[in-house]
Amino acid sequence: MTDKPGLRRVLARRRRDHVAAIPGAQLGLLFRRPPGALVSLVPPGAVISIYHEMPGEAPASHYGRWFFEQGHRIALPWFANRAAPMAFREWTNPFIEDLLERDPFKAMQPAADAPLLEPQVAFVPLLGFTADGARIGYGGGHYDRWLADHPATLRIGLAWDCQLVDELPLERHDMMLNAVVTPTRLYGPL
Repeated sequence: MTDKPGLRRVLARRRRDHVAAIPGAQLGLLFRRPPGALVSLVPPGAVISIYHEMPGEAPASHYGRWFFEQGHRIALPWFANRAAPMAFREWTNPFIEDLLERDPFKAMQPAADAPLLEPQVAFVPLLGFTADGARIGYGGGHYDRWLADHPATLRIGLAWDCQLVDELPLERHDMMLNAVVTPTRLYGPL
């Protein structure tokens, strides 16, 4: 399928159905800690960006808490408004949800007075991915633009196995991921 909006709808429905079929007790055990092969690539003291997951998304906040306990600073995407470029602000304690507020897209973000950070490692949400690290997101291009401006950032997708596809309709501005973590595998060129 080369129609990106149609593909996004199919992938979102596939992800929603997949997550709904996972028993709650099992769901709470997934994505608790990043795989060792990935952890070995993270420089000591690196700023780690995660996303605060929306319903159906792979739970990046677990990784945020794990990296925080290892001494890393944690950042979340931050938007001044819907038209503003994406920046990252510090989530000073990823165990405390009360430190966050709604962003213009209804996700959670740090307050405007939280310190701005520049992540060296970015965990990225997605709707679909290929085994070699291609990604399709939600269509806003926020991550693609930010990653293009920060090419040295280690780019990691978090996904459910059902989000793997054989190919994606890529455009010149689409940024490849270094790896994608699912509950069963680590994909990508690393």
